[in-house]
Amino acid sequence: MAFDEGLAERIRDVLVRTPRISERRMFGGIAFLADGHMFVGVIGDLLMARVGPENYAAALARKHVREMDFTGKPMKGYVYVDAAGIADDDELEEWVMRCRAFVKTLPAKHEGEVVPKASRNKKAKSPSKSR
Repeated sequence: MAFDEGLAERIRDVLVRTPRISERRMFGGIAFLADGHMFVGVIGDLLMARVGPENYAAALARKHVREMDFTGKPMKGYVYVDAAGIADDDELEEWVMRCRAFVKTLPAKHEGEVVPKASRNKKAKSPSKSR
């Protein structure tokens, strides 16, 4: 799937003075990462926005926003914003900076670090005892 290069360039313009930003092609689109955490991306002509669990319901209540269901199952804390919701540069900047602010609350990851799934899940079960 191709992604909207124009939207990606608009995001780069918003982030031009923001330190420690990287880009990675994934999901058939492009993702923008801060300190190793994905916070916005472009899939087709949609903005993928990582708003976090606490801001998820409020984000979904906004016009032109829907659940991010890339895998067929909604990903809590992530939303898609349709082109109409980011047509204005100020709207796009608001989304990008809101998502950047969320990932700033997360601990920095080192380049190439993969966080084990159990560490990401607060409700992870403790390892079973070996017998």
